[in-house]
Amino acid sequence: MKRVLFMGTAELAVASLRALTASPAFELVGVVTQPDRPQGRKLQLKPSPVKVTAIDAGLKVLQPEKVRAEASLSEIRELRPDVIVVAAYGQILPKALLDMPLHGCLNVHTSLLPKYRGAAPIQWAVLNGDPETGVTIMQMDPGLDTGPMLSQARTMIEASDDSQKLHDRLAGMGATLLMETLGQWIAGSIQPIPQNNDLATHARKIEKSDGLLDWKLSAVNLWNRVRGLVPWPGAYCTHRAGDTAVLKVWEASLESVSSDGEPGRVLSAGAEGVLVRCGEGALRLKSLQREGGKRLPAREFLQGYHIQAGEVLAACAACGTGTA
Repeated sequence: MKRVLFMGTAELAVASLRALTASPAFELVGVVTQPDRPQGRKLQLKPSPVKVTAIDAGLKVLQPEKVRAEASLSEIRELRPDVIVVAAYGQILPKALLDMPLHGCLNVHTSLLPKYRGAAPIQWAVLNGDPETGVTIMQMDPGLDTGPMLSQARTMIEASDDSQKLHDRLAGMGATLLMETLGQWIAGSIQPIPQNNDLATHARKIEKSDGLLDWKLSAVNLWNRVRGLVPWPGAYCTHRAGDTAVLKVWEASLESVSSDGEPGRVLSAGAEGVLVRCGEGALRLKSLQREGGKRLPAREFLQGYHIQAGEVLAACAACGTGTA
């Protein structure tokens, strides 16, 4: 039975860890995850989703601050892994670690490589309006998601998808594809396929400012922004009603209107949502949240916060820096 070490931190990795834990084909010798980090208003230390899952399963957990440190490498070496599986871990692995196991290090990456190498492949697939995305199992090398590919699975990006829904679906797909691939890889029945670097794109880390809704853009562009940035940082704009309020938009739909008129102008506000003119077309805001308030359907939101037809919603690069 081959000895597997799992490395992961974020919620995305939990499905793959659970699949490995449930498999009788492998011996899971331990889990490496990031150290507990302060979170929330009180900045209390909180374990990663992977750590919680690993402890519940009775697995040995390592939490090195820097995995490339010699002490960390020595701890991992003592576990004698035959293969290392990595999913959403959060640190670049050094060559000394990549070369350690006999069967190398495999990564569960949530894009159809070589497209969207990097930190935020799910979000950028939605932001860019891609018709499909998927999962790639690849053999890791010292580059950033540049290693040869072992297998892929595809899924359409539906109009009803946002990044959170797509994240959850891809997490499950990644776990299934990992279990289909791992045994074949160890048995030597998979021929790795080098990535075509000429087709590579980079999915940079998402920043708070990416959520800004610039109403001069097309409604389709802004609709993708709303969907692509759920749950964080969320798409947002400002509304001046006395004081300037930052409004976070959780859900929206596309509407066809004439192209004449000022982008950002509210065309109507009622139970069906807040209809806002864009550079091309219009966006109906269907779920909103005022900074410090609750996420509400438009019908309920407008009962406690007034937006009227004719008013203008603004893009403000200096706004939206707090947490909604």
